[in-house]
Amino acid sequence: MDSELPALPKHMPPAHPFDDDKLKEECGIFGVIGLTDAANFVALGLHALQHRGQEAGGIVSHCPDQGFNSVRRFGYVRDNFTSQSLMETLPGPLAIGHVRYSTAGAKGAAIRDVQPFFGEFSMGGAAIAHNGNITNAIALRKELIERGSIFQSGSDTECIIHLMARSLQRNIPERMEDALRRVEGAFSVVAMTRSKLIGVRDPLGVRPLVLGQLGEGWVLSSETCALDIIGATFVREIEPGEMVVISAKSGVESHFPFRRQSSRFCIFEHVYFSRPDSIIGGRSVYETRHQIGVELAREAPVDADLVCPVPDSGTPAAIGYSHESGIPFAMGIIRNQYMGRTFIEPTEQIRNMGVRLKLNVNRALIEGKRVILVDDSVVRGTTSRKIKEMILDAGAAEVHFRIASPPTAWPCFYGVDTPQREKLLAATMSEDEMRDHLQVDSLKFISLDGLYRAVGEAGGRNAKCPQYCDACFSGEYPVAPSDMIEKGFALKAAE
Repeated sequence: MDSELPALPKHMPPAHPFDDDKLKEECGIFGVIGLTDAANFVALGLHALQHRGQEAGGIVSHCPDQGFNSVRRFGYVRDNFTSQSLMETLPGPLAIGHVRYSTAGAKGAAIRDVQPFFGEFSMGGAAIAHNGNITNAIALRKELIERGSIFQSGSDTECIIHLMARSLQRNIPERMEDALRRVEGAFSVVAMTRSKLIGVRDPLGVRPLVLGQLGEGWVLSSETCALDIIGATFVREIEPGEMVVISAKSGVESHFPFRRQSSRFCIFEHVYFSRPDSIIGGRSVYETRHQIGVELAREAPVDADLVCPVPDSGTPAAIGYSHESGIPFAMGIIRNQYMGRTFIEPTEQIRNMGVRLKLNVNRALIEGKRVILVDDSVVRGTTSRKIKEMILDAGAAEVHFRIASPPTAWPCFYGVDTPQREKLLAATMSEDEMRDHLQVDSLKFISLDGLYRAVGEAGGRNAKCPQYCDACFSGEYPVAPSDMIEKGFALKAAE
């Protein structure tokens, strides 16, 4: 059933030599039912979701004549799922797909960690793809192994397959429901049986999932931008705690298998993860990021000659900052659009070039100017220092950083690949100390309340019951990261 390639070598370089200074966009999931050659639509959808995971991708399809077929590959969607001969091995009107960064499991180590995962049950086969992170996966895995389960991968998602196998429920959707009740953390899931497409969001709705329609067919996707690429119409978001089961006969059937809770959608989806042309909660991601820039200009004004984004994710906020402050917007930094995984094997000398491989300063604009640089976040601070040095080398008179998110001081355990807490700059330094460390004229982050206002919460953050998951900024985790606590992770002390 499964067409695989061997693992890439462990020393394979990241997509960019300084990618470890950005939070990784977890994963993207996509599913289609009721369309001829559904896998072709899934490949297009995954291409639109490539920003969510660039390490590897996979597609599982089902055809009544051939049953289930699967292809999993390392690398970009465009380099793998554009081959006609390969796509012909994925026939049928039902398919799901996944693009990943490894948030659990060995990073880049084995093709067996690449989703979707497939399992054969007594009532037939099923495949599953998961965006998020299971925070009690270690405890579940230990329990399942002790009871005889044999794991094939290092991924937390495989726990769901084994829990389904042990369930006594009558059909696969009910078994999935049963399994997900045992799971803690954040999950958006697309899954498939021989005749059904299934979508589920965790009770807090931390990770996104939307429903679309194309002709007689239905689509599930992490983001609306992937509906656009195939010409599908956005129907609605899957609600927190909702399970939809879609079939050609019955259409979309919805129910809520989990106890209702207040929604805690990931606020960083607005800041960085989602594509700017996606819609979240009825709001354009681009407009939200523009508004973040407006709030930032109100909170942290400074006299300067130019507002320049760190491309590409800082661009909408920089435009908003420029509009609100009246300081001209300029593309002071130009991005090399063709920097990809297949570039060159970095030698130490090449690695030291770092940011210059991807970004170049527009010297004619920058020279002699006081420059405001707008970026989406500061994680370790290594990239920020290099960019500052490039701006000064080009002759800038002053460099002021404005950051379109609050300080990232806590790791995410819900499906985002963040460094250990002690490696996060904001975990060990105050804002003034970070300014001195980066050696810039000023450094200001948007406040948490300012970020909430930008995403549409006019009254700011509700401290007693926050409207979003903002744990990476506040240290307040809506689901206790039980595996990490067991390993010794110290939660924020109660105030």
